[in-house]
Amino acid sequence: MPPETRLSRSAKKCRGPGPANWRALVLVAPAALLLGGCGASNRDKAAAAAPVVTVISVEPQAVTLTAQFVGRLSAYREANVLARVAGVLLKRRYVEGAEVKAGQPLFEIDPAPYRAALDAALAALAQAKANAANAAVTARRDQALIGAHLVSQSQFDTDQAAARSTAALVQQAQANVESARINLGYTDVTSPIAGIAGEQQVTEGALVGQGTATLLATVDQINPIYVNFNEPAAQQEQLTAAMQAGRIQLAGGRARVQLTLPDGTPYGEPGSLDFRAASVDPTTGTIALRGVIPNADGHLLPGMFVTVRLTLGTAPHAFLIPQAAVQRDASGGAYVLTVNSSNTVVEKPIETEGTSGNNWIAWRGLSGGDRLIVSGIQSARPGAKVAPRTAQSTVGASR
Repeated sequence: MPPETRLSRSAKKCRGPGPANWRALVLVAPAALLLGGCGASNRDKAAAAAPVVTVISVEPQAVTLTAQFVGRLSAYREANVLARVAGVLLKRRYVEGAEVKAGQPLFEIDPAPYRAALDAALAALAQAKANAANAAVTARRDQALIGAHLVSQSQFDTDQAAARSTAALVQQAQANVESARINLGYTDVTSPIAGIAGEQQVTEGALVGQGTATLLATVDQINPIYVNFNEPAAQQEQLTAAMQAGRIQLAGGRARVQLTLPDGTPYGEPGSLDFRAASVDPTTGTIALRGVIPNADGHLLPGMFVTVRLTLGTAPHAFLIPQAAVQRDASGGAYVLTVNSSNTVVEKPIETEGTSGNNWIAWRGLSGGDRLIVSGIQSARPGAKVAPRTAQSTVGASR
């Protein structure tokens, strides 16, 4: 090959790329620049892709444990007003539905036959006393004559026996008088207790008390008033176990009872638990409970259905957790999602002890200061990074 030819080819190599090669270089250069900044861009995208969750900080506190039941009101005392003697009912002496006092006359039964019986009993008593006086005089006289042998011993013994018998007849006559006086008193039918007198059950002119006592009306004492409800035996067992384990402390004295009326209005006066059955109803598996509630204004009436809120005790070291934050696994166990110091989601199993308002009461599984995810749970996964945002208020702060 001639020397000039070799020099020409070398010169072509040194001139650089031709037009086509320049176009390729223009395309490759920006790609190389993009690849060079790829690492930083990916990191920015990863940070931007972290899901946003709302968290609250939980702290332990003393939490009052309550339970709700459906209860029914009943009178504190309920008395039947009965006709205790036979006769014609003459009149009613009270206003139906009005408040009456203990001993207040409510009805009148025709007293004439019983007044006559009392008069007869008084006459019989007078006759018995006269006979007893005569027998006593005879016995004293025989006592003086027996020493002079003017009266036989048998006569003396007979007169002494007559004196004792007539004295006993006086006592019997006195009892008959008292019985007649009691029966006459029963013609004025009075209220056995103070309370609200109910509807008249028998009208005037009716014959009452024939053979058995006739119900004339009822009187209910409704201040205070009872509320009756049932507690599941299983719940009572859990409460007892929690108390024995020290998780719950029972308040001194009687448990507090608060009512909510059928329209949802809370009743202003709280009451107290005054009775718990000693056995479980085998048909329902529940324990009968009863509370006593003040009812000075008579707003509560027997037969009303109410919601009963019963204070069970106090958990001295518990956490209040919003119900939306508590989840369940396949076995039914409860757990929550928390965010640690590196903004990583951590799953924590918890154990609950009932509810307080809209919150679960947790006594195991959390520590003071834990950040609990309450919103955005669906996008949070254990072990994943999140972008936490603190809620406006802290749940369960110590107070």
